[in-house]
Amino acid sequence: MKLGSLFSGGKDSTFAIYKAKSEGHDISCLVTVFPKSEESHLLHHPNIGLTVLQAKAMNIPQITVGLDSDDARIEVDNLKKALKTAKEQFGIEGVVHGGIRSAFQKNHFETICRSINLGVFAPLWNVNETSYLHELVQSGFEFIITSVTAQGLDDSWLGKEITMSDVEKLIAMASKFGFNASFEGGEAETFVVSCPLFSGRIKIIKSNKIWDGYRGRFEITEAVLEE
Repeated sequence: MKLGSLFSGGKDSTFAIYKAKSEGHDISCLVTVFPKSEESHLLHHPNIGLTVLQAKAMNIPQITVGLDSDDARIEVDNLKKALKTAKEQFGIEGVVHGGIRSAFQKNHFETICRSINLGVFAPLWNVNETSYLHELVQSGFEFIITSVTAQGLDDSWLGKEITMSDVEKLIAMASKFGFNASFEGGEAETFVVSCPLFSGRIKIIKSNKIWDGYRGRFEITEAVLEE
C-alpha cells in the first residue's frame, strides 16, 4: 500500500516505518503535528521540531502542523486535516503508526482514518515489549531518552543513548517499579539519532537537561545531520 506515517521522531513511529517498508509498503510522506505542550495525551512533544532532520535523513516529504491549544478536539481536527492533505497531495491509501498498547491513541487514529477512507497499519500493536526492545537495538536503531516521568527513571537517563545493556536494565526496572518497558504509558520519550532508514546520523550540538526531582526532559537546542 501507499502509506503516510504519523511521525514523532521517537523509536516507535520510526520503527513502524521500518517494519512497513520491510513488508513492501511505500511510505510516501510523514505527518507530524506539533502539540502546544507536553500535556498532550495524543501527541509526542519533546524535540518534535527536529523531525525535519529525520525526514531529511529518510528522504521522505513531511507535512507539519503546529497547534496553539492542548484541547484534544483541536488536536484531532488538525490531525484529520493533515491526513486529508496527505491523501490529496501524495495519494496515500492508509496510515502507519507506532502504537503498541495505547487504546486511546489507537481508537482516535482509527476513527480519524475511517472518516476519510484511509486504512490503518499498526505493525507494533500488542508486540512483546522485551522482544521489541531487543529487536530495536539489534536492527541498528540508535536512540536517546528525551523525557522521563516514571518512578525508577532519574535524570541520569536523560540524553542517554540506549545500548543492549541499558535495555536489560530498563526491563528489570520496569518489572521492579511497574512501568511499561517500551514507555507506551508515557513513562519516557525517545528520539532516534540513527537507524537503517537514515542516510546519516543526527549529531547533537547543544542541549539542556531539565530535572525537577521527579520528572525531566532533555531539550535539543542545536543538531545537524551528518551525511
